[in-house]
Amino acid sequence: MTAGGIADEVVAPTGRGWMRSADPPASFTMWRYRELLPVPDGPIRYPLPIGGTPLLPAPALRRAWGLPQLWIKDETRNPTASNKDRATALVIEGGLRRGVDTITTASTGNAAVATAFGAAAAGMRAAIFVSTDCRPEKLALMTQAGARVFRVRAGYAAAVDLSRAAAAAFGWLDRNTGANPVTLEAKKTVAFEVWEQLGRRVPDVLVAPVGDGPTLVALDKGFAELESHGLVTRRPRLIGVQAQPCQPLVRAWRGEPVGPADLDPAATVADGIAVMRPAIGDAVLDAVRRGGGAMVAVTDEALRGAVATLAATAGVGAEPAGAAALAGLAAAVELRRVGREETVVLLVTGREVTAGGPADPARVAVVETLDEVERAMAGG
Repeated sequence: MTAGGIADEVVAPTGRGWMRSADPPASFTMWRYRELLPVPDGPIRYPLPIGGTPLLPAPALRRAWGLPQLWIKDETRNPTASNKDRATALVIEGGLRRGVDTITTASTGNAAVATAFGAAAAGMRAAIFVSTDCRPEKLALMTQAGARVFRVRAGYAAAVDLSRAAAAAFGWLDRNTGANPVTLEAKKTVAFEVWEQLGRRVPDVLVAPVGDGPTLVALDKGFAELESHGLVTRRPRLIGVQAQPCQPLVRAWRGEPVGPADLDPAATVADGIAVMRPAIGDAVLDAVRRGGGAMVAVTDEALRGAVATLAATAGVGAEPAGAAALAGLAAAVELRRVGREETVVLLVTGREVTAGGPADPARVAVVETLDEVERAMAGG
């Protein structure tokens, strides 16, 4: 075993044996694909098992929807119940090798929770930036893991800017989605897993929630790398899903003008994808258009219905943003973007988790400047 508790045979270089094997592994982690990740030789130091999440057939859901080849990629099985754990793991792995002791990110929730718990597991400090309307239960999780949480009145985009400025000024790891390319590298492993779990086949369609955009762009990147290695001859159509009150990329995909007044991230239950200024929105649109996919918007009613349906027909718990792929599937079928006999994969990106108590007020501060951040971090 490595010091982190992951078996050596899992993390050691494999000579791309996973590319040659015709049989999907019974169990594995993200590090199975380390030779296509920016990870030098040597044991993996990140201590939590990441990836290798199940691809579920969900027969009751298939019957209900009349889609016999419908699959659920259940990312809620990661340590903090979301796909954000993948990016966190790879960023921290690099930081551990360089001796960096602090990681920062801005987030609407799940990436922050993943960063807080990942840092705690790795023995790092975490400085998390959120908007002042971040949900209290997610703040509680961050402080439970020992993170310093900085609330920014000007909103999520301003929180991103301040987190990035702090990383540059203080030499911290920058885990910000769409800013650190390592986050894409980590998330592309979902594409590799889906391909192996389908018996080395590519689905016809893959549906995913879209906020800042790296999840969908990373999927496209992963399938492109399989194509470049001669393992597949095509990529799936990608369908991105946004919440109706905050759908900047759906509007852009339709060629409709959109301004800040047209977007209200506070008006949807899907806070995880309610992003007014997507970090890599142009790359999302390129990936969707290139493969003949689509962008769709869904109502909060549809999102709540998707949460209930996933639980009742697939046994999968999801938060509204995590269930957006199922809500988007209905819109895509109605638009005839999905055929009844096609192989369709829904990416369920996260589920609700609770801290069992309120946030620690001593670990939360409202800030506007780097000086305030520095003083709070110096205070322990």
